[in-house]
Amino acid sequence: MDKTVRMTMLFDFYGNLLTDKQKEYIDLYYNENLSLSEIAENDGISRQGVRDIIIRAEGILEATEEKTGLMRRYYEMQNDIKAIEGYLTEIAQLNQTRFKNGQLLNLCNDIYNRLQVLKI
Repeated sequence: MDKTVRMTMLFDFYGNLLTDKQKEYIDLYYNENLSLSEIAENDGISRQGVRDIIIRAEGILEATEEKTGLMRRYYEMQNDIKAIEGYLTEIAQLNQTRFKNGQLLNLCNDIYNRLQVLKI
């Protein structure tokens, strides 16, 4: 996974653990695509100062994910939901061509609707 994409996702999950300055710089650097020099110039500090703050924030985000695995588990769950939706489609098609059981179709629809709630 691309570092920019990963940091953006980690920021979405754990950004509230950062200081206001760390949040601002991570957002400007990764989401607004500003360079270290542009951020430094806008804030009146050195490029190295900006870099240090971003590196520290990245460390916090990575360490938190390493400890909790929340983001990894979230994406695993989303993949599982997609797989279950595929199985439901197959079951509904089999039911339609072979069994024609209204109760089975209702159960498939109920499971599918509940899965939609889990998708974010």
